[in-house]
Amino acid sequence: MVTQKNWLITGGCGFIGTSLIQQLLKIDRTTNIRVLDNLSVGNEEDLSEVAKFNKIANPTGAPEGIELFVGDIKNTEDCLNACKGIDIIVHLAANTGVGPSVEDPEADMQANVIGIFNVLQAARANKTNKFIFASSGAPIGELNNPPIHEELPAHPVSPYGASKLAGEGYCSAYFHSFGINTVALRFGNVYGPRSKHKASVVAKFIKQALNGETCEIYGTGQQTRDFIYILDLVDAIIKSAQADVGGEVFQIASSKERTVNEIVEIVQQELKKYGIELKLEYGETRVGDVMRNFSDVSKANAMLGWHATTNISDGIAKTIGDFVTECPINVKNDKIELVNTWNQ
Repeated sequence: MVTQKNWLITGGCGFIGTSLIQQLLKIDRTTNIRVLDNLSVGNEEDLSEVAKFNKIANPTGAPEGIELFVGDIKNTEDCLNACKGIDIIVHLAANTGVGPSVEDPEADMQANVIGIFNVLQAARANKTNKFIFASSGAPIGELNNPPIHEELPAHPVSPYGASKLAGEGYCSAYFHSFGINTVALRFGNVYGPRSKHKASVVAKFIKQALNGETCEIYGTGQQTRDFIYILDLVDAIIKSAQADVGGEVFQIASSKERTVNEIVEIVQQELKKYGIELKLEYGETRVGDVMRNFSDVSKANAMLGWHATTNISDGIAKTIGDFVTECPINVKNDKIELVNTWNQ
């Protein structure tokens, strides 16, 4: 169980943030949570789907109930104010994805390097004891023989991987220099309900299918990833907050290697149950993409008591069910028809 603490979740209006808030409140309805978000991806409506909240202009102390503070991690003052009275920080706010980082590496650096530096400095100034950082397998780069584990040397092949590696470095430094119990969690490819703003494989293909669009697979589709269901990932965050650890990095994934083609086939089969077709085409390989990627999660199992439990087919079925609920369907003359297209 989560003991009563005051939480700050940066980027808390997004997919992972709202899912974490929902689970924390299921465990304890009296949990105090402050969200710091610039509303560039998630928004107030997304947060309202999981909790009643108060929008505050300027935090003066510990949060009371659920609070939304609209601010930016690139702003030093916003970070200092957001961390007032906070015991645990979950730092989710970031520029996400290899593609955007290649298109605009400076924006990626500003959000992912300056951003985490500002939040760590604010944690230090406010004497916050626990800091959980959402990292990625991207710092490791291309491996001939996965799985990824925490002792491998890092050789990022994209600006995104480089910025996440910098974040891990700052977490290590702030643990050893200033005693903040930092934990960097290298998330696998997360999917699940509430992922309507995500542009990763599962969410993107479902949205495109609901819109009747053709889905593009980059390269051959034989590239592999490690897909993790959102509730498994949220469980890892909560266990990290409870654990007496600091200065550590953990792989958080399913520990199963799956090709993009395998995932697309599962999505296709599940969509067929709703009478929805997934049309495919293959395009060029993206710059910065790695061909093989999956994780060894034995360290997280040993030190956090965590492992993923959700079957991929079950997880994708629940995800599609959530999307279809948001995009209602009618049955007319034994034919399933979409009432309206999914708004991306």
